[in-house]
Amino acid sequence: MEGGRMKNKKWPLIILIIGIIGLVIAFIIGQLLPNMRTSTSNVEIDITDPALIKKGAYIARTADCVACHTTLDGETYAGGLPMLTPLGAIYSTNITPDKDTGIGNYSFDDFKNAVKHGVRRDNKALYPAMPYPSYQLMPDEDVAAMYAFFMSDVKPVQQANLKSELPPVANWRWPLAYWQVLFDHKREFVPETDDALLTRGQYLIEGPGHCGSCHTSRGIGFQEVALSNADSNKYLSGAVIDGWRAKSIRGEHRGLGTWTVAELNDFFKTGRTDTTAAFGAMAEVVEHSTQYMTDDDINAMSSYLKTLSPAPNKEETLPNKADTTTQKLLDGNYDSRGAILYAEYCQVCHRADGQGVARIFPALDGNSAVYSKNADSVLQITLSGGRMPKTPYDRMAFTMPEFSNLSDADVAEVVNYVRNSWTNQAPKIDVNDVVKMRAFLAKKPKTSTDIAPDLSIDAAEKGANQ
Repeated sequence: MEGGRMKNKKWPLIILIIGIIGLVIAFIIGQLLPNMRTSTSNVEIDITDPALIKKGAYIARTADCVACHTTLDGETYAGGLPMLTPLGAIYSTNITPDKDTGIGNYSFDDFKNAVKHGVRRDNKALYPAMPYPSYQLMPDEDVAAMYAFFMSDVKPVQQANLKSELPPVANWRWPLAYWQVLFDHKREFVPETDDALLTRGQYLIEGPGHCGSCHTSRGIGFQEVALSNADSNKYLSGAVIDGWRAKSIRGEHRGLGTWTVAELNDFFKTGRTDTTAAFGAMAEVVEHSTQYMTDDDINAMSSYLKTLSPAPNKEETLPNKADTTTQKLLDGNYDSRGAILYAEYCQVCHRADGQGVARIFPALDGNSAVYSKNADSVLQITLSGGRMPKTPYDRMAFTMPEFSNLSDADVAEVVNYVRNSWTNQAPKIDVNDVVKMRAFLAKKPKTSTDIAPDLSIDAAEKGANQ
């Protein structure tokens, strides 16, 4: 018996030793794996070439670099933007040409390896919040143009990078080399068609635009479940990011099934159409990226998106539903708590018929962002408000006020009312969904599109004098 107990006591020690040895071996291999991802070149770049710098500035817009690498009221490209994960926040880095805290000491190869392969200058892997699996499709000459732009046209800013708030072990970088091997396979851009317009749109969506980073769901390893339409029709079929529902942008009814190419073009250029508007993360995409793109490139993206088939297991159409809501509101027939709340807080802007005012107050009826199966976007904008993106194509960036003063029960009532009135049809939420969203918003940092613009006379005069 005594000998048996001794043997039993040895097993945990043996398992511990084996685990430590395995971890050491994994660490050593993990340190070597990033070397497999990097590449060198003999490209000579004249970073002072005005034409190359201009090209790089445009490509940086198509890649939307400024949105992630700039904080509210911070210096452009100086980093520090928090990105919330289930384990804690990580922060974007300083990509200005400052030699101490930015990328001023990066060679072109260093820059290319970070952008396309997710490997820093110190040979450590980047977190996959950086969309390098998409940027991998960008040709080296485009990355070279971006390099010229960042090195010659971006103002150096001395701002130290912030450490992540991930807990120990989760913040180790060497396991990310395994992530790259598993989920970031080497690939090249493969056109789906011979049509030049659609090919350009596919490239912009799949490559620099990295639309899948938000609009494609993530797997257990935080990897996009599909990187292209050829991989799976789950590509661009919708996901939740930063508390917003990034809707499916495929062809089903709750996706882009009811949109026209012209409406998509308008949305990419201005952040709104006659019936809907961009808020949250999509507002930042429009404000920092798509509004600067050429009409040809925007039309290419819109045209390509309209070729995508409906996402799997999603309704291509919804059953017809008669509007009985409008007349009840006009008659003052408030037959539910939700109807009373809508009349008190929402109707003055969004109207009794739920159609809002074109290009000012978005429609609620027939708005696929409203009747999405996932109510996160509606909950977030109800509780925290937001504003449309600033563009020169409409007079004002209108603001949605927050209604965080409402009780959890009342928020649930009015959200359910809006999502199921007029012709809308959506699953109902409960109070627990509101409670969870409040808790999330309490931790979420404010971004530029969460803040209403200062429209005071003093602000206008200050802007005019700058």
